[in-house]
Amino acid sequence: MYLIRKISNSCNTKIPLSLEKIINFRTATRFRLNFSQAPNCVTTLIVNNVNLDRYLLQLNDEYNNLLKNENYVANRRYIELKPIIDLLEEKKSILDNIDSLKELLQSDDKDVSDLAKEEKHEFEIRLNELDEYLIEALYPNEKQDFCDSMVLEVQAGVGGQEAMLFAQELFNTYCNFIANKGWEYEFVEYLTTEIGGLRRASILVTGPEVFKYFKHEAGVHRVQRTPITEKSGRIHTSTVSVIALPQPTEIEIHIEPKDLKIETKRSTGAGGQHVNTTDSAVRIVHIPTGISVECQIDRSQIKNRKLALSRLRAILYQRKLDEQLAETAAKRKSQVKSRDRNEKIRTYNYNQDRITDHRLNGVHLHNLPQFLEGGDQLENLIQSIHKQSKINDLLQLVENIK
Repeated sequence: MYLIRKISNSCNTKIPLSLEKIINFRTATRFRLNFSQAPNCVTTLIVNNVNLDRYLLQLNDEYNNLLKNENYVANRRYIELKPIIDLLEEKKSILDNIDSLKELLQSDDKDVSDLAKEEKHEFEIRLNELDEYLIEALYPNEKQDFCDSMVLEVQAGVGGQEAMLFAQELFNTYCNFIANKGWEYEFVEYLTTEIGGLRRASILVTGPEVFKYFKHEAGVHRVQRTPITEKSGRIHTSTVSVIALPQPTEIEIHIEPKDLKIETKRSTGAGGQHVNTTDSAVRIVHIPTGISVECQIDRSQIKNRKLALSRLRAILYQRKLDEQLAETAAKRKSQVKSRDRNEKIRTYNYNQDRITDHRLNGVHLHNLPQFLEGGDQLENLIQSIHKQSKINDLLQLVENIK
């Protein structure tokens, strides 16, 4: 067994390829993988036939510009980009190593070419892994995906009693799913019918990143089946609406001193001689929002300043609260515009034992009873929808930079 080694005088010399030489060959190759660097680490990445090279180049340029700043390590954007750049550098390094194997792959020595093929195969496996990691790293994150508390609402829509019966089944599916995940829930509202249907239910769900899962269940669910009471065998179409709302976070108001413009002046109005002789009145302007508050209630400037800050904090708190409430209202409206049959995100066809999610082209699931147990089938479907949603967000982000 021989290995072709290129030496300084450009001559090729055959040396025995012992086990030690094989180990050295593999070690040297992996050394290049770990330490090879390139000025431009952008490598071709294609998602859904969309080339992301331009977007990756933009991220690479942004990263290099951050390196010019002092204390760049503490920069939030640097922390976000570093994992992406590391993956790009490793991918570029692997491609360089594959390119360096060309000579060995063409060797007349079968043992050498086989060894090179094995190395190339291992590199290609790693390349596929890196592309998966890279795509995941590029996905835009929504802060609400990390929400550990949410409200889940299930409500019967069009279809009368049949809609209420299916609402109960779907609600039970979600309760089973929550239990299988080891999460917890508390009832907020639970209105049933005499025949075992559900008019409306609302629960508070808590668990790691719980909203990331249930946000894809929000919308209109359509069921097609023959009701038990239907003597002619006619198929009825009913709907159930699902709403998933992240639980508002505790609002913390932190006011930076640099964001304040503080002015003092003489108090005005009734209050005796002291009012007009000291600069006790305080006016504070919150520069980022332009909100200004004044206080001249007390003779002490220090106390007036404290009272003015308290008032400013209360105003900022209310503004944040209003923003959260408006965001929640908008999310509720976007999830279920109406409960009409045409606005479905998923169809449950009992006669054909088929589940069709209309957000995934050509994806159909079967075995409805098992699906409604809230087990692996539901979780796998949610994960597929989540991945597709992230890809769509990424491609939209790439489209916006063109």
